[in-house]
Amino acid sequence: MSNGFDGTGAQEAAGVEPAGAGPVVGDGARQEVHPTGARPEPPPEPAPEPPVEADVGAARLAVLKALGDNTRYAIYLEVARSPLPLGTAEIADHLGLHPNTVRPHLERMREVGLLSVEADTRGGVGRPQHLYSLAPGAPSLGLEPPAFPVLARMLLSLARSTGASPEDAVEAGREQGRVDGARRAGRPCLDALVDVLAVLGFDPAVLAVADGATVAFAHCPFRDLAEANPDLVCGLHRGLVEGVVDAVGGGAVAAFHPLVDRTPCQVQLDLPVGPEGPLALGAR
Repeated sequence: MSNGFDGTGAQEAAGVEPAGAGPVVGDGARQEVHPTGARPEPPPEPAPEPPVEADVGAARLAVLKALGDNTRYAIYLEVARSPLPLGTAEIADHLGLHPNTVRPHLERMREVGLLSVEADTRGGVGRPQHLYSLAPGAPSLGLEPPAFPVLARMLLSLARSTGASPEDAVEAGREQGRVDGARRAGRPCLDALVDVLAVLGFDPAVLAVADGATVAFAHCPFRDLAEANPDLVCGLHRGLVEGVVDAVGGGAVAAFHPLVDRTPCQVQLDLPVGPEGPLALGAR
């Protein structure tokens, strides 16, 4: 409001802009006018995207925070241990909770990538209910249905009894790696490979060098089977890595060191050299 001494109140009442005032912009604020004619400095450039190690770390932190709630963790266990997708009411009944209590916890776990949701289309009155199951890319927490490890051991025994060779295992791994790599088409090679390994629970650690990178496997989700059958299981892992790199492009596997090597489990990649060294994680 005008104090009556500067005359701006009368000017505004008459529809005249006070001297020095800039034009009104869309939100009603006035654009600042610089009497010297100098343009204001442009806003700072947005911060560069964090490298994929930060992305993976942030995703892992979000998962841990999501499971830090006791009720949510109990709900996750219920879904993780079920061989079939579960509905909200079914989960609530198993845990003695109200569906309205369960529903937001399920949604939060879906947001961080722990759970997948699908509509139950088997008919019935009203809206189809949502069914929840472990997301395909959810990190392994050792909570899969007990049938999965048993099935893996039986399939491994079958492969050995039918004469599957280490090269057969490598090729089977390559087929899966190509599928996983194709889903990450357009991403830098190292970025895509680290993402695949992180999703599978290998906890990859990256060391960049002048013309490539070494990706170490800090954790092996296949370890129990690999120690008993290193030629086949490590062959599957090697093929998986090669398949991802082949499908994404922009790199090559220079060496793969499995569990039986004295060198820690790791893969060495040759990567194209850019202005600041090898094609870095998170480059776009």
